[in-house]
Amino acid sequence: MSNDGLLAGCRILVVEDDFLLGQTILDMLEGEGAEVLGPVGAVDEAMTFVAEQAATLDHVILDLNLHGVRSYPVADALARHNIPFVFMTGYGRDALDEAHRAFPHCIKPVTRGDLVAALAPR
Repeated sequence: MSNDGLLAGCRILVVEDDFLLGQTILDMLEGEGAEVLGPVGAVDEAMTFVAEQAATLDHVILDLNLHGVRSYPVADALARHNIPFVFMTGYGRDALDEAHRAFPHCIKPVTRGDLVAALAPR
């Protein structure tokens, strides 16, 4: 893991049900110096992880669709804990329900530059 990337020192949870994509995201984030947790692939697992680890998370990458289930409960829990997150989806912003469209999102396939731009401290 690099210690000098744009995300150095950030703990980032990856919530993604496609293992290979999750690994790719993990590699991209670690390449920028992040400490990456996961990937977690189901809504219930993500909810448990957030409940237990909220105080330790800096950011979350959140797949919109986890095994056919929308990840909105996870997004809502993250918002309650003031944990920044980015939705990932293969669709545009219109795929998000009205209540969640204001949150940042990246479109799959995501690039390292997209992730860094969405997560890097401003």
